[in-house]
Amino acid sequence: MARSYASQRVSGFSETVFAKYTRLAQAAGAINLGQGFPDFDPPEFVRAALREAASGYQQYAPLPGLPVLLEALAHKLGPELSADHLQVTVGATEGLFASMQALLDPGDEVVLIEPFYDAYPADVTMAGGVPRYVPLTPLADGRWSLDLDELRAAFTPLTKAIILNTPHNPTGKVFTAAELDAVVALAEEFDAVIIADEVYEHIAFVPHLPVASRPGAWPRTITLSSVGKTFSVTGWKIGWAVGPQPLISALRLAHQWIPFAVATPLQQAAASILQQAEASGYYAELMALYRRKRDLLVAALAGSPLKPLTSEGSYFVMADSSALGLDDVALCDALPGRVGVAAIPPSAFYSEAHKPLAKHLIRLAFCKSDEALCQAGERLKGLAEAFA
Repeated sequence: MARSYASQRVSGFSETVFAKYTRLAQAAGAINLGQGFPDFDPPEFVRAALREAASGYQQYAPLPGLPVLLEALAHKLGPELSADHLQVTVGATEGLFASMQALLDPGDEVVLIEPFYDAYPADVTMAGGVPRYVPLTPLADGRWSLDLDELRAAFTPLTKAIILNTPHNPTGKVFTAAELDAVVALAEEFDAVIIADEVYEHIAFVPHLPVASRPGAWPRTITLSSVGKTFSVTGWKIGWAVGPQPLISALRLAHQWIPFAVATPLQQAAASILQQAEASGYYAELMALYRRKRDLLVAALAGSPLKPLTSEGSYFVMADSSALGLDDVALCDALPGRVGVAAIPPSAFYSEAHKPLAKHLIRLAFCKSDEALCQAGERLKGLAEAFA
């Protein structure tokens, strides 16, 4: 038998759900409402900042990040912050990986709320941790709720951290003050760290409350964000972690052995666009843009068998597909070829025990051109006939 060179650490992993359905979309020439990346260009001030940065700034940046970017982040997040509280990362995804490497010892438990961004359990297990899962509950009005009794039951003396994503991918939920305060109270009781993934902080259609702003949260919270979603530049992979000095110092120790330094021209460009966004009202324009796109997609689904749930934030909407009688994977496998639209099966974002909760759901992304959203809506109106 040929030797397997893959470590046990990665042998249980397979191709990501995004790679699979993007490939299916491309093969069928389908409109890709699966993977969450914009199909339109970022604003001109963003492109101009990149062009200017590309003319210089070609060598390694300091380990914490380029000083001009750290200054822009401090201006955005709080003038009392210094480099001791900030770490520039290769997108929020690397910030998450570095956080897990910095915090976890073998056997430490991490509470994950389902459905989750698919990197969460992988990052936990690669650091030797053990995920413990708490599923969100869909309500009759289309919103999602966190069962606080189930949340408490997931915390044990082995709990080291909880990852909380708000606004939430893939449901579009924005966590309430009561839910956030319950998370903070449990983290304090069990002496756990909160990893707040807030990459959709500026795409919220109801008030978004930063986790670290809640009473008692700051001393035990690492907040992750990035420019990717906010400025439609997912390929830049420029993110940051912010938190108290002891947590950021630990994260930095791990980060230095992952990329060592983050792309200098992109850091320079990120600093420029953050400065301009603050002064120009860009964030309000962004929120209005995505509110309109969400409403456009929801309206387009009105004539289809898909029933959209409430999206309070992010650029995703979940839809109930039970009228079609197929499970989410079978439906999403067939969609590109039969109707020319790609979507993501949300069971990919659940633990094995809870995958049945997503059996009749699909995730759609509305970070697409108006033309693509309207065309997708027209195609989805033929779903019932296509699956008859």
